[in-house]
Amino acid sequence: MPTLSPPSADPFAATTGSQAVSWRSPMAALRQRWRTWWGARLPRTNTLTLTQRNVYILPTGAGWMLAITLALLLVGSINFQLNLGYLLTFLLVGCVAVSVHVCHSTLRGLQLHLIDPAPQFLGSASMLDIQLNSTRKQPRYAIGMTVYGHENWVWTDVPAGGLASVQIAFNPPRRGRHAVPALKAETRYPLGTFRVWAIWRPAAEVLIYPKPEVSAPQLPPGEARAQGTGNAPSRGVGEFDGVRPYHRGDPLKLVVWKKAAKSFATGSDELVSRDAQQSQRQELWLDVAATGLQDPEARVSRLTAWVLQADRLGVEYGLRLPGKEIAPDAGAAHRHLCLEALALC
Repeated sequence: MPTLSPPSADPFAATTGSQAVSWRSPMAALRQRWRTWWGARLPRTNTLTLTQRNVYILPTGAGWMLAITLALLLVGSINFQLNLGYLLTFLLVGCVAVSVHVCHSTLRGLQLHLIDPAPQFLGSASMLDIQLNSTRKQPRYAIGMTVYGHENWVWTDVPAGGLASVQIAFNPPRRGRHAVPALKAETRYPLGTFRVWAIWRPAAEVLIYPKPEVSAPQLPPGEARAQGTGNAPSRGVGEFDGVRPYHRGDPLKLVVWKKAAKSFATGSDELVSRDAQQSQRQELWLDVAATGLQDPEARVSRLTAWVLQADRLGVEYGLRLPGKEIAPDAGAAHRHLCLEALALC
């Protein structure tokens, strides 16, 4: 499935950068004001049915050239009294009139639905899955989708009474929650002389996780449990992972199968088991202070890498952020909770 090159932001969103450009280019300022005004008129919805109220049509460059050609043919036919010229002119005019109806009906009645986008890490393109549903008995051809304000298109045909899917990618510039940018649907079928389009503002948001640090250090040492024995010495940085080498007779449920699969893939037969006694004495806390970094974004990036490390090891871990604390746990839901807290902190 082809995808779009990722744009950076919602074209309808007014930003400081666009305001700075407006001082240099009056046309850019006018264009930005027009898009802002136009965007305010469009309600946000994840499902949009295209009707005559939100589908627009105008001639293309080829359409204007065809109109000029037809005008010249008509003038020539009148001037030289050419019956065949009249026939050709009015035949072409009839074809153009039919193409207007066919082109407009290609989009009219089509239903667009956006599937809630999955969270992505910063730097990775966020994919928007869009379903095009048609109840018409005839197929719809050459329908394009893109992010409004960009010219990289994804084209598809919608079968009669069927469903088609397209994927559009965009790349938010920072972590956090971002509104899905305005989208544009367009067709020029069948002759390319008219352009029919509709603009759609989805209501969905996409969560962008922080970018994990590359080659991050090992996990920090564990902390003694508040109600535990508290007499176990704290282990070094990276040694607290809640696992130990496999001993003959260990129950299979204690084997960390994720690490075993990686070992088998590299040709090693090394197995590790969860250390039940160690997990009872200590617990792993991922704390901002443990990163040893000064830059706030670098801290978040390292904590993100540690969350992924701890999740791969299958150990319980907690997360401490300024004003927020997530109790130790494990699993996909806990990983998402921690990454969401890091994205929004």
